[in-house]
Amino acid sequence: MSQLENIQAEYEKFPEEFESVIISTVSAQAIPNASYAPFIMDDSKNIYIYVSGLSTHTKNLYANPHINVLFIEDEAKSNLIFARRRLSFDCTATLIERETDDWNQIVEQFQGRFGEIIEVLRGLSDFRIFQLTPSEGRFVVGFGAAYHITGNNLHQLVQITGDNDQKQG
Repeated sequence: MSQLENIQAEYEKFPEEFESVIISTVSAQAIPNASYAPFIMDDSKNIYIYVSGLSTHTKNLYANPHINVLFIEDEAKSNLIFARRRLSFDCTATLIERETDDWNQIVEQFQGRFGEIIEVLRGLSDFRIFQLTPSEGRFVVGFGAAYHITGNNLHQLVQITGDNDQKQG
């Protein structure tokens, strides 16, 4: 396998290391908020979060559906704190309406992954499921080893060099 093929395989498996994702939202007043949420991901790289309607990040998603998500290597597992492996996506959030076929299917996936707590959350009317649809992203595996991901093909990494540098991450 080539180095790119190895990194591509690492990228595909990286989100599987996590049960929650760091989320960054912005309020209607342009105030940022960092939080986290347990998630599931489908084969198209859509991320689903099941969150309380009372939380700041959920209120922000209603005001501004643009969200950034971050998966980042545990500090204890990192060889170099300045170069932790990380994957981020710029996404658009869409509410999944309660009790629809899509909602029920996603709740079942959450229950399969997280167990009985989902039965409790399912009974709480303020909990919402959002689909986070990535438009682009960045996978960083070390110094000088950053890869851009576009919404045209979320399964394909493009190495970032000085000639094709995208936004920093």
